[in-house]
Amino acid sequence: MIALKIARVGMPASLALSLMATAPALAGETISFSFGPLIRSVNVSSLKTFAADGTIADDLAYFLQFSTKEQQAGFRKALVEQAPGNPLTVSRFFSSNIGEDILQRLGKGITLRRGGNGKYAIRSALVGAAFSSDGLTLLNVLEKLPTDVQIHGEKLLGAARAGERVIAATGELTTILRSLTALEAAGQPAVDYGSLPDPRLPGRFTVNKEVWTLVDASRQRTFYVDVHRPAGEAQQRIPVVVFSHGLASRPEDYAEGLQQLASHGYLVVAPQHPGSDTIWLKEMLKGLHQDIFDEQEFINRPRDISFVIDELGRRNQTSFNGQLDMERVGVAGHSFGGYTAMAVSGATIDFDHLQQDCEREYGGLNLSLLLQCRALNLPRQAYPLQDPRVRAVFAANPVNRSIFGPKGIGRIAIPIVIGSGSYDPAAPAAMEQAATFTWLTVPDRYWMMVEGQAHVNFTKIDPGIQDAIRSVGDLTLPSQGLIRGYAASIMVPFMNTYLRGSEADRPFLRSSYAAHLSKDQRFRLSFISGSSTPALLEAIETFRKTHR
Repeated sequence: MIALKIARVGMPASLALSLMATAPALAGETISFSFGPLIRSVNVSSLKTFAADGTIADDLAYFLQFSTKEQQAGFRKALVEQAPGNPLTVSRFFSSNIGEDILQRLGKGITLRRGGNGKYAIRSALVGAAFSSDGLTLLNVLEKLPTDVQIHGEKLLGAARAGERVIAATGELTTILRSLTALEAAGQPAVDYGSLPDPRLPGRFTVNKEVWTLVDASRQRTFYVDVHRPAGEAQQRIPVVVFSHGLASRPEDYAEGLQQLASHGYLVVAPQHPGSDTIWLKEMLKGLHQDIFDEQEFINRPRDISFVIDELGRRNQTSFNGQLDMERVGVAGHSFGGYTAMAVSGATIDFDHLQQDCEREYGGLNLSLLLQCRALNLPRQAYPLQDPRVRAVFAANPVNRSIFGPKGIGRIAIPIVIGSGSYDPAAPAAMEQAATFTWLTVPDRYWMMVEGQAHVNFTKIDPGIQDAIRSVGDLTLPSQGLIRGYAASIMVPFMNTYLRGSEADRPFLRSSYAAHLSKDQRFRLSFISGSSTPALLEAIETFRKTHR
């Protein structure tokens, strides 16, 4: 959030870059900025004086010489504005493996004055500032650093340009998907969607919730499962969908959407993943775990799904009168759960591709890549995670691109929907899902983009994160009701089509339906099929050529 505040000041790109990069790590007494053979320094005391009364010392004047009065005022505010953050959370996060990865990447551009990665100085300053009475402010971080550091302008400029490309790519991608949605819709037969049943509305079944505790003795793994069971009129066959929650969340966080699907006659089962759920995160913040998730979760999560399917098969006769359709199961998941759903649907881990991506110089700009890179600690072997009973997959905001790569993604051979959000900072569509969609080879493939969706349901997250979001005053988000409606508008017809074989639901899996739903909406739904892949590839290549 500190870097975000500075970025919003509107300072010249080169100056903003330098100051943004120093947000987590500037020197104890002086900060040296280098670019090629040129090195200039500024005293931290000069920044402190400037923040207090606006006085610009000679050393600071060099860096502010091209800034406006308004930009200087914004910078003064950014220096002292406190970012939200629990001190213990800050300390334990930056002691985790992912936290150390972030610091290692930062430390390549912010080094010790006499050389060497600056990660330990950065961490010392962040933790010291978080625990101090002044809190986590930019100026406080600068004062807490234990030694002088050197900011390498070439690396920071490269990072800034890479960040600008990501922002530009995200905006361009939203425009491209709007255009492709309209293009596909123009070639589709007219449908009066107003006369058809609305899949966004609850179905005709009431829903009862049960909670089971399962024990997989072979893995010594115990976890609970939320079971959303349709009740009411009898069904000859009850379709099944298993849902995988995201990192540091829980099945309950997705209850509204899962109940909506169950109301259409589905048995919807959502297992807890005990190595990457809310409980694990809370324990980690208490010092009980080294990292924010167990690296074995890359393997255990898909196996949780298969174990749940096994358990449903065992209970089918006694608890469901043999009505469960266990040969055509649907799987859905969000974020890390999107990875889970894709893995159990046939995608395979490509360690060589992952290694290459994790070594990219500015790969840390993609937060989901940092999560995926943890898989490099696993033994490099083939992991058979696919479950042949899974016949349809819905992956929302999946972290997936680097860990699977084109070879792994290409192994998915069942109908799939990839879901993205245009505001997603954790698994950005331009970095995570765009390439994924072009790598898919299965004929029945779809990509939906919800404009304004920002990865998580903000009504279900920690209040501290909500405070941070509110602090970005110019950020407007769509309602959760609109986002849920868009998700249901695709999820229900998709599962109906590929699990129930309902041809009546195919018209909903068209771009024309997304255009119908988006009419008069500020935040629109884009939806394309595999037929748009050539045009999407061409647009991506054009963007690359013009944004090198």
